[in-house]
Amino acid sequence: MNTINRRKFIRTGLTGLAGISLLSCSKAINRTGNISDILTVDKVKLGNSGLSVSRIAMGSGTKTNNTGSSQTRLGMNEFTKLAHYAYERGICFFDMADTYKSHPFVGNAIKTLPREKLTILTKMWTHDDGSYRIEPFEKTFDRFRSETGCEYFDIMLMHCMTKGDWHETRKFYMNAFSKAKQEGKIKAIGVSCHNIDALAQAAVNPWVDVIMARINPFETLMDGTPDQIKTILATAKKNGKGVIGMKIFGEGKNITDEERQRSIKFALTEGNIHCMTLGLESIAQMDDAIERVMKSKV
Repeated sequence: MNTINRRKFIRTGLTGLAGISLLSCSKAINRTGNISDILTVDKVKLGNSGLSVSRIAMGSGTKTNNTGSSQTRLGMNEFTKLAHYAYERGICFFDMADTYKSHPFVGNAIKTLPREKLTILTKMWTHDDGSYRIEPFEKTFDRFRSETGCEYFDIMLMHCMTKGDWHETRKFYMNAFSKAKQEGKIKAIGVSCHNIDALAQAAVNPWVDVIMARINPFETLMDGTPDQIKTILATAKKNGKGVIGMKIFGEGKNITDEERQRSIKFALTEGNIHCMTLGLESIAQMDDAIERVMKSKV
C-alpha cells in the first residue's frame, strides 16, 4: 500500500494554519487515513468527577457567530471525517455547545462510534439577556438529546459565567443540573468561566465537578494574568475539581511554531489543568497538536 512521508502529508494538508512550520517526524500515514506506528492520545482522570477522559478534547467552537463555528463551517462530511480521525488518534472526548450550533455535527460524527468509549460534553446558555432564546431546562435538555442522539451527557456545563455571583443568580439551573445528575442523565456538572471572579467561585464551590477555564502563557483572551489563573486552578484541583483548559492557542492568535510549543508546555506543566480542548480544523493541525501534547506531557 502506498504511503507518504508524514512531514509532506502535514505540509500539503495544512489548511487552517498556513505558513507555519511543523514538527519533523518519520512516522507514516497511508492514503486511506489509517494510522501506522504513530502517537495516540492518552487518558487522564478528570479530578474527582469519576470520569477518565482523553487528554485532548476535540473542540467545536472556534470563532463562533450566527453561522456556527470554524469547525461547523467545514461542513457535515468534513467535520465527521475529522472527528473519526480524532477518534483513531485516541481523542474520544468531544466538546460542544448549543451556541456553537455543533450538536448535530457531533451527533452525526459519533453515531457510528461506541458511545460507551466516548466523553460527550456540552454547555447550556443560562443568560436571559435577549441574545439567546431561554427555554425551560427540560425542554432544552430534551432538544440537546434529540440534536446529538445522546440519551445522556458525560459533562454538562453552564456556559460562559461572567460574574462571581453565578452561584446565587443561577440557582434554578444548578438545581435542574443536580436533578438530572441524580437521574443519571448527566455524569458531571460545572461551569465554563469567562471572568476571574466567576472562576474563583467555581474553584471552591462544592456544586462544581468540572471547570473549563481560559489558560495560555500570553494572556490572550484570558480572565487574568497566567499566574493569577494558574493559582486559582491549583485551588480547584486541590478541591477535586476536574479542570479543562481552553484558549490554549488564544483562539488562533498564538500560532507560530514557538508560540504553539510554549502554549502546550505551559498548559501541561504549569497551567494546573487535567486536559485541554483544542479547536482544530484539519488533520494537519490535529497531527501537530497531538505530537506536541504527547511529547510535552509529564
